[in-house]
Amino acid sequence: MAVRHRTKGNEADSGDDNGQSPEIINGNVTSVDDSNGRSTGIKHSESTGDAESANNLVEIEKSGDSHRHHHKRQHSHHHVHHDKKRSTKQWALTHSKRFMFVLGTLLGVCIAGYMAQSQELVSMDLLTDLSIDQWISDFKDMLPANVLKEASHIGKDNHAALSESFAVGTQLKKEGLSNKHPVVLIPGVISTGLESWGLEGTDECPSQPNFRKRLWGSWHMLRSMLLDTNCWLKHVMLDPETGLDPPNFKLRAAQGMEAADFFVAGYWIWNKILENLAALGYDVNTMTVASYDWRLAYSDLERRDRYFSKLKSTIEDSLAISGEKTVIAGHSMGSQIIFYFLKWVEAEGYGNGGPTWVNDHIKAYVDISGSVLGTPKAVVALLSGEMKDTVQLNALAVYGLEKFFCRRERADLLRTFGGIASMLPKGGDDIWGTLEFAPDDAASLQGLDESVLSSENNPEDAVSYGNFIRFKNPMSELSSRNLTISDSIEYLYSQTPDWFSKRTKKNYSHGVAKTRAEVEENEKDPSKWINPLEVALPNAPDMRIYCFYGIGIPTERSYYYQEEVDKSLTNLNISIVGNDKRAVVMGQGDGTVSLITHSMCHRWKEENSKFNPGGSQVKVVEMLHQPDKFDIRGGAKTAEHVDILGRTELNDLVLRVAAGDGDSIEEHIESNINDWVWNIDLGTN
Repeated sequence: MAVRHRTKGNEADSGDDNGQSPEIINGNVTSVDDSNGRSTGIKHSESTGDAESANNLVEIEKSGDSHRHHHKRQHSHHHVHHDKKRSTKQWALTHSKRFMFVLGTLLGVCIAGYMAQSQELVSMDLLTDLSIDQWISDFKDMLPANVLKEASHIGKDNHAALSESFAVGTQLKKEGLSNKHPVVLIPGVISTGLESWGLEGTDECPSQPNFRKRLWGSWHMLRSMLLDTNCWLKHVMLDPETGLDPPNFKLRAAQGMEAADFFVAGYWIWNKILENLAALGYDVNTMTVASYDWRLAYSDLERRDRYFSKLKSTIEDSLAISGEKTVIAGHSMGSQIIFYFLKWVEAEGYGNGGPTWVNDHIKAYVDISGSVLGTPKAVVALLSGEMKDTVQLNALAVYGLEKFFCRRERADLLRTFGGIASMLPKGGDDIWGTLEFAPDDAASLQGLDESVLSSENNPEDAVSYGNFIRFKNPMSELSSRNLTISDSIEYLYSQTPDWFSKRTKKNYSHGVAKTRAEVEENEKDPSKWINPLEVALPNAPDMRIYCFYGIGIPTERSYYYQEEVDKSLTNLNISIVGNDKRAVVMGQGDGTVSLITHSMCHRWKEENSKFNPGGSQVKVVEMLHQPDKFDIRGGAKTAEHVDILGRTELNDLVLRVAAGDGDSIEEHIESNINDWVWNIDLGTN
């Protein structure tokens, strides 16, 4: 089936412009200097000795002068006069006892030596207290104009949003709704802040200065990338072999509402929903943000942090205290975490909750822009470190990863994150298509703005989405044939270290169970619990399922790749074609997750479905992207993957479910998904 698709340009990766590449030794990235002399690897410079000590003394003296000047301005004329007399007496005493000078000198040398040893020329504690405006001012000569512009918008948007806070919750409270069910919110991938809890580090990269500082999800993250790129990478990267903390470094997920309310100050994630739940009567006793270290494979979340055990206890305690079942809502990868938890919690030898635990404890499972069937972006991020638009937060987050790390470094970093691999597409060719046909070819860019559809006609664009990676100018066996999604995952394994493929295969599965017998057999295999096409929902007839997601935004669906002519330049074998606006083929979705990913929500509604044995009621609400052009976050009708969390309609829907008014929600479908989703071959029921 020939379908024309709009394509989006893929910019050349700035991290490789200098022709430099990191050297990989025993799984570690060593330093490489770019044309500006900046180290882009992990290795740090040694102490610069006397010169650095002298510089630190100057910094101390400047700091002291600044403090004295500030102190002086705070006093009245009378106090100034009094202090002058006292200062004169103190000076005379010191002058008569010259040993004070010697003592002061020795003290200064000791302080300078300590600071030189710590190599902290700029106090990170001081930087942490800066406001956005101060941050922009301090780094305006080091960051590009577009990043500074977005930071400025974030600061302004924070003030403008205050007038809209609590509005949805306040309105529903007037309608008579209140806080009925306990609520657990599960954040998405990379939206939970990560704090440093290590004290050891290494001689060249100590951890103590970063203790309890957020190395992901704060302005401190960007400052660390900017001022100490190599040390930041050492802290954040997981051990390639174990998938857990590397020796001497320890990061943990931030806890509480603050873990996911804002990504950085002024850039909200869950805060709009938290505000509206509070307006409905919720507080810390009735709602929880179950943050997690999104870097970890799901099994490692339990092994290292006992995450699922704690989540189970939280839900059981809520039932015991309130007498009500819990509404559990997840965004993006958070919806995958929930699905895995629903399997884990009832399984013997794991959660040990028994076959009725979910039905007894869970009122509703709310999937917000969920990625239960994965996303194509995960493939290219892990294959060649492509990040443009892959991390859907803001220009600041993407800038940090793209500016300070070349594509090989980004790929190596992401491969150590077992959680990222959980987002590889599931269902293979049955869901994502063959080289000639994909179910969502019929979706194309249906429903998008006319300006998106008005691309010039190009024969190359009339290719099925199932033709996932298309090679231009084949050079060798590496680029000899095009690849489907299934082919691409196997190709990814061939281009990555053994530890990556072994860990991914151990934790995740990407197939389709075509019979009920297969589905039932898969219940015994924890690697299948991530895939709703291989295991069924719990037998929970009383649980309700709500799928809320956005459409109407061009979303990456397939790619044009090229084999690298000089592989030593990038230390990669292949990459997305550069300087070609058709290199990234766009389809229907929310800017991050393709529409076809939500197929599972629709197929769960199928009568007597082998994937929904309890017949749990499923409602789907699609929301068309209708952004406010004057709002940096899209306004009340945005459907963008992250910004949808601030959409008025979504907040209304989530609050109604929490308040026990989910039955009043009506299904709403904007796309043509019902025209093709039922044609996907999932076998027999």
